[in-house]
Amino acid sequence: MTDVMSEAFGREIVARDIFEKEGVWLPLLAVHTMNSGEAVIKGKTFTDCVIQGPAVIAVLSGTTFEGCNMGAASDAASLLFAPQGPRLVGAIGLQECRFVRCRFVQIGYTGSAAFLKDMGRSLTQAGQAG
Repeated sequence: MTDVMSEAFGREIVARDIFEKEGVWLPLLAVHTMNSGEAVIKGKTFTDCVIQGPAVIAVLSGTTFEGCNMGAASDAASLLFAPQGPRLVGAIGLQECRFVRCRFVQIGYTGSAAFLKDMGRSLTQAGQAG
């Protein structure tokens, strides 16, 4: 059995740039990323993955979502969180990451006002929230 909290596992998962057809427990990836000295998850591609929380992600520059199921809620506002101060404490930052046909489970989203507006519109149009 793999010890997902071991230093060896942490180095291995942080070194990966590509994740395909697998479940990714985002809090675990975030912890190992921070333990490696990085503040945000950067430059990773996820294809056909299930991205699992619970988590709130801060969508930073260069992060894209292509054909993803962003989550289920009766109202898009249930998935979106506007920053209330100058820093986002506790959110998992994603920078220059690409998500292709992924499904997000128990994930909330935060980011710039423009991102939140666009994401809210996208969720409503996709029927993922309404």
